Amino acid sequence: MSAAEPLAYFGGHLARGLVDVTDDLAALDSRGWWAVVADFEGAVVCARFSDVRPAPHPGGEWAGPQATAWTSSMDRAAYLRAVEEVRRRISLGDVYQVNVCRVMSTVLPDPRRSDIAGLSARLAVGNPAPYAGFVRLPAGAHPALPPEGLHVATASPELFLRRNGGTVESGPIKGTGRTAQDLTDKDAAENVMIVDLVRNDLGAVSRTGSVTVPGLLELEAHPGLVHLVSTVRAELRHDAGWPELMAATFPPGSVTGAPKSSALAILAELEPVPRGPYCGAIGWAQDDRAVLAVGIRTFWLAGTELRFGTGAGITWGSDAAREWAETELKAETLLNVASGTWQAAST
Repeated sequence: MSAAEPLAYFGGHLARGLVDVTDDLAALDSRGWWAVVADFEGAVVCARFSDVRPAPHPGGEWAGPQATAWTSSMDRAAYLRAVEEVRRRISLGDVYQVNVCRVMSTVLPDPRRSDIAGLSARLAVGNPAPYAGFVRLPAGAHPALPPEGLHVATASPELFLRRNGGTVESGPIKGTGRTAQDLTDKDAAENVMIVDLVRNDLGAVSRTGSVTVPGLLELEAHPGLVHLVSTVRAELRHDAGWPELMAATFPPGSVTGAPKSSALAILAELEPVPRGPYCGAIGWAQDDRAVLAVGIRTFWLAGTELRFGTGAGITWGSDAAREWAETELKAETLLNVASGTWQAAST
């Protein structure tokens, strides 16, 4: 397949035949299969495809960057200062938890040989994830696209929203370590705090009494690390469509903080660059079904640059050096895969 062809790939289904592009979330309530990418800052691209069928990953060429070529929007010293500022704000009662992130970037050595579908194929081998996929909308493919098009590949382990008819579900992750023994009481407390936030968000558009937590603090293993994951489920009100659902729940609570409005205000002060698709929502919607991932473990192209985000949740109990180490842990395997230095563990 040509790298100039618009494509999307999620859940073992390949989407071809781009029909329409819009930023109107109400379009997702209409018929058709849509790929969805929502930036953390709120920009939305919904792309409708006409031909969606089960298929193997299409693959593609990928000329990755050098493993040492990445730069970060915050170096270690700046990140540690940000953590301590969040702790100060917690002590003042401004907020309870804030997810502080940094964006890493590098210039691609040969952009013409760097197809986001190719990177996605490598992630599928080097860092398989339940909500992995990609969206490739080349520049000029549709007049509603950004000038550079849209090129996003995710290896997200985290469910933002799963919809099946009137039932909607979210799977916030809080708590990360190399092994289960690395997880602390702070991780569990942070997870419960975000579960309460997600319950509140979904409650705003759900039938009274329908919000439940069928899974709390469940351990999930992923390549090179483990997570604590909870599940929040609700039944949508009949008058709540996609615009109302996204307005109530976006950005995802697990990558903002609690209370969400206070956390977002603090993040606007502390983070020096926009997050873009990182920590947004990425996935697909069709009729009254959908799977949208939280856009973590996610790469995207910005011109000749490749970008990637990583972060950690900060509470009063946070140790700044430990939180920096968590951002490094989350990035380690994925940056190696993108740079071509990842090797499968021997068995």
